Amino acid sequence: MTSQLVQSVDWLTIAPPVLTAAVALAVLVADLFLPPERKQVLGWTAIGGLTAALALLVPLRAGDRSTFCLTPDTRVTACSYTADHFTLVVQLLVLAGALLTALLSLDATREKTPAGARPSPRGQLPAGEYWFLLLSSAAGAALLPASRDLATLVVALEVASLPAFALVGLKRGDRRSGEAALKFFLSSVTATAVTLLGASFVYAATGTLHLTEIAQRLDDVPGQLQTLAEAGVALTLVGFAFKTAAVPFHFWVPDTYVGAPLPVAAYLSVVGKAVGFTGLILVTVVAFPSYADVWGPALAVLAALTMTAGNVAALRQLSTRAWSAVRLLAWSSVAQAGYLLVPIAAAAYSGNDQVGATVAYALMYAVVNLGAFAVVALVARVRPRNRIEDYRGLYAASPAAALALAFFLLNLAGLPPGIIGLFAKVTVFSAAVDAGLGWLAVVMALNVVIALYYYLHWTALLFRTPQEAPQEAPQEAPGEAPEEAPGETPAGAPEGAREGSVALHRSSAPITLAIALTAAAGAVLSGYPQFALRFATTTLF
Repeated sequence: MTSQLVQSVDWLTIAPPVLTAAVALAVLVADLFLPPERKQVLGWTAIGGLTAALALLVPLRAGDRSTFCLTPDTRVTACSYTADHFTLVVQLLVLAGALLTALLSLDATREKTPAGARPSPRGQLPAGEYWFLLLSSAAGAALLPASRDLATLVVALEVASLPAFALVGLKRGDRRSGEAALKFFLSSVTATAVTLLGASFVYAATGTLHLTEIAQRLDDVPGQLQTLAEAGVALTLVGFAFKTAAVPFHFWVPDTYVGAPLPVAAYLSVVGKAVGFTGLILVTVVAFPSYADVWGPALAVLAALTMTAGNVAALRQLSTRAWSAVRLLAWSSVAQAGYLLVPIAAAAYSGNDQVGATVAYALMYAVVNLGAFAVVALVARVRPRNRIEDYRGLYAASPAAALALAFFLLNLAGLPPGIIGLFAKVTVFSAAVDAGLGWLAVVMALNVVIALYYYLHWTALLFRTPQEAPQEAPQEAPGEAPEEAPGETPAGAPEGAREGSVALHRSSAPITLAIALTAAAGAVLSGYPQFALRFATTTLF
């Protein structure tokens, strides 16, 4: 019987990414008609759209819906879009991450320079373009976990990635931003080319693009196509290793985070990472289980290299270096990618249930890392160079911000009172032990100890006595914004913000709300870690 393509569309199933994309188009059109003084409406529209997209996950909570299905011989169904529990959890992560990023971005997209403040070349972002790009990327990120064929997977990956290139380079008059965007673009385009080549080899060897059918047909590939199939699997994995910033494909991360606007760096550290790991999980666990003996050891080695390289580089950051706070979070992000790879590698040895540990860890990481970036964005309002040393004595100036940042850093370190961070690390550690990867568990334990130093060093600075900042700043490259002279208030900063203090007398309401939301979520998860960690013991597929 001839295969039949069922054209009926379940609109509720695809509603979260579709609504996000629709709001992006609405923002783009509205930007043409709104005067500059009313561009802030676009930001609140974006926030409303992301909130509505999150609400649309509620009717899908059963996790039993799919659409765009191919039904050959009326017996086996292969669908291109599936809203199972794995999809819903990742969509919750990426849409909530985009929503918090939007809150962090409201101040940066105000078109008008505050009265009395001098214009800054590292200043405001164009509102219309920014919100359109952010929503477009979020729509692609929400589509990716539901993708169940290679074509949809690659398209979703690029829809999430292409707007991110522009977001990184959106700061006006800042050469550092342009360089960061170029590095990010070149590395991602290379990853995409490698992924497409691998996907084409897999399609040539199996004759299908649907992940579940690929898994079945890879078990019975003709001998003359065996080498082609193996090359396709290897190239596809290499492409996603770029997206996850796994070593040795991590070189773009620190410069990209420093050059990007702070909200965009926060977005890339959470949503961008979730996109890469979601794609990696889908191609390994769903499409290539018959090659687990190949990708399992490879991912285990990548995990060890990634967490070690990230932690060692973070350890070497000088607290007095410009933008050292963002660089430390960037290298920390690389190290966290290594931890996230551990359960995926373990799935090759002990089954798909281990993948849940990656999801649980990603939820914890998303909450606390976005919270840390929110506090960094708050301090950057008075200290735009964002040295780690600038946080010395933050508790004396702003106790709430200091306590929140300390809580986030302790969660990343896996120390109390950050219980969710501790439990997430224990879950990942257990996944490695249960899979018989004792050597990887030892490497992870050593890396956790290394990370304690730089997390605790930063935390300790928050509660020390403030000191006068250095009088000489590192020389800027041409095209970069000059650092404010000693004793001078930065453009747009509250009065009273001077060298040697981090007074935050008139902090931003949206940023404060983002800090409060992430701190509350972290506290709830620390008090009830089973809410997130139950995904570590539940089969998601």
